[in-house]
Amino acid sequence: MKSSISIEKIYVILADLEETASILDNSNSKLKAHSLLQDSPMFSVNLFNTNSDLFTDYVIEIKSKTAQLSRLIKNKNDELSKYQIELIEKQISSLHNAFHSNKNIHDEAQNRLNAMASRRYKKAVKAVIQPSQNLYQNLSEHHEFERRLLQMLQDKEQERVQASSATFNKLSQDVLTLHQRLGRCRQAISKIEADIVKFESRN
Repeated sequence: MKSSISIEKIYVILADLEETASILDNSNSKLKAHSLLQDSPMFSVNLFNTNSDLFTDYVIEIKSKTAQLSRLIKNKNDELSKYQIELIEKQISSLHNAFHSNKNIHDEAQNRLNAMASRRYKKAVKAVIQPSQNLYQNLSEHHEFERRLLQMLQDKEQERVQASSATFNKLSQDVLTLHQRLGRCRQAISKIEADIVKFESRN
């Protein structure tokens, strides 16, 4: 009789659990943060065989365990009945705790979701800003190179003016080489400036 009453009490508790589980599952399904918890088990494999992110699925397992308990009691299998009752009690207690922790778990998941979104945003901003920074840095380096070439060219021109006939031809060749390098540098500057215009027009 006592076992019979215990079974009845378990089914009453399960009815309440099922109602709460259904409400929470419905509420969780509307949360973006729940996407991080989907298809992940809520409990240890030592406690539940079920592998789900839905509370209702765990209530179904407890129902199944309770039906097994009822058969064990009818067959007067006291040893297994005692073990089954202890397991069911642990499952019910764990499910109650999970109900109370549901909000905190989803708040933590939302924080992780926010952090992921923040990282994606920073990465997207970097993808836009970094190329622009690289172009301007490259332009700055070429302008510095142009400045150094102009200074070198000025120095060589002064040397050539004061040069003897023996070194004049050599200095003339150096001046020509510097003019060629300066021309290539200015072409590179023009290309970089064009790339900057294209990049900024796309963004």
